[in-house]
Amino acid sequence: MSDLNATAAALLGLLHDGPKTGGQLVAEAGDRFGAFFSVTRSQVYRELPALADQGLLRLGKQGPRSSQQYVLTAAGKKAFKNWLLSEPGPDHLRSPLILRLVHAGSLTAKQRESLITTARSTYGQEQESAKSAAKTAEDPYSKAVAEFGLAHAKAVLKLLDAIPTA
Repeated sequence: MSDLNATAAALLGLLHDGPKTGGQLVAEAGDRFGAFFSVTRSQVYRELPALADQGLLRLGKQGPRSSQQYVLTAAGKKAFKNWLLSEPGPDHLRSPLILRLVHAGSLTAKQRESLITTARSTYGQEQESAKSAAKTAEDPYSKAVAEFGLAHAKAVLKLLDAIPTA
């Protein structure tokens, strides 16, 4: 395993495309891999100074409203490449929805129905977004990731269909 944590590696990977502010990194992370790896604003703003302290990033231009760009250094590129080549270790599913479903017996029937209805809507939208992303993907890696997102959305919808609401 690499010394980088997955969030730090995700940020270094996004910075390969050029300098970005923390806000830009949060938005791009959601767009590029939000279906399978979540990155929160607080994680981004905690990681960026640490990566800069390690010499993996340097400060770039100061932007509007005191936003700070970060630029990937040669050491950051090398650390990211080493992370890519390291053993990934096991995946860990962290699903707030599934956690709620595990405890859904504590809800009233109406509350369970609302939870499931809302989740169906959310995952129905994710399914449509993933279908679109899979159709428009320009490289085989992006296409495979989009298809994974589609399969995940379908699996969650199947799970929701299996749960009685009454």
